[in-house]
Amino acid sequence: MAHLRILGAGPGATIQDGGRFGYRRYGVTPAGPMDWVAFRTANLALGNAADAAAVEIGPGGLELIVEADAPVSLAFCGGGFAWFRGGQLVGAAARLCLAPGEILAARPGVAGIFTYLAVAGGLRTPIELGSRATYARAGMGGLNGGLLRAGDDLPLEASTGPCADDAMIVAPWLRPDPDAALRVVLGPQDDYFDPGARDLFFSAPFRVVAGDRMAYRLDGPPVAHSRGYNIVSDGVALGAIQIAGDKKPLVLMADHPPTGGYPKLGHVARADIGRLAQLRPGRACRFAEVGAETARRALQRLEDEIATTTNFCRPLRRQVALAGVATPDRTAWSAAGNRHPR
Repeated sequence: MAHLRILGAGPGATIQDGGRFGYRRYGVTPAGPMDWVAFRTANLALGNAADAAAVEIGPGGLELIVEADAPVSLAFCGGGFAWFRGGQLVGAAARLCLAPGEILAARPGVAGIFTYLAVAGGLRTPIELGSRATYARAGMGGLNGGLLRAGDDLPLEASTGPCADDAMIVAPWLRPDPDAALRVVLGPQDDYFDPGARDLFFSAPFRVVAGDRMAYRLDGPPVAHSRGYNIVSDGVALGAIQIAGDKKPLVLMADHPPTGGYPKLGHVARADIGRLAQLRPGRACRFAEVGAETARRALQRLEDEIATTTNFCRPLRRQVALAGVATPDRTAWSAAGNRHPR
């Protein structure tokens, strides 16, 4: 059986697909990619379904070898990672045809926390509750329910055809403005904050201080409650901005719990979730209030752009220099709770 063998993997490498839906009432989180934009782009560059299972690679990078009887077409993008084919720098976003025995490696670059590796035809890892997504806290999905590690074999689905030509992926949505504010739709508990607290949240800079796949913790001026900080637990969603008793924002990410008991000032728009996910600890961010309709239109525009991914695949050029490959601070971005169950 054709497969990719993991030669080495840093913290946070998992199998993810579009997510596991319909089970939050039973306490099961959707999981799925942290940066859905890069995830879908890698899949669509190969002609896969947008939500086909792929490898999400965390801040420690990954190295693998192709073990198959025929060449395998792969695509990767996301963050500022540097990708090497047989030790030769390829770039940060590309589609490649790898021969059996070739080695591909991702190394952390100057920006970003996640990068994604898709395979033509997809991965044939087990399906659990309708999804291949890894939710490691529950030991669910992915490969034996946990993080990828050296020695793991990733079985491949049958390819949909011959390898496509090697190409760079030059999609502009993979290079968003790093200083653009993250859009936020207020609610449902924005009435727990007086106008002054809300104005402060949207005018002051905040800084990512820690995080994992469940949530990102931000630091900045205290966002004070006007009606206390305990509420009856209710459902929470991706991008929810909880303000607990310490008055600091906590933004819920892909592995968020199904319910929570702190007031939610608002939600980061889905169109901007990928940008937030790629912020390393220490990076500053700002927020801008938008209406639900504005957020919806932004999402539709982005989805329409991503659907044109193949139009942004250009002939691959040889890379001659590598600028700024650096390992991020792994003490603040954590794989906590994403365990090896074996």
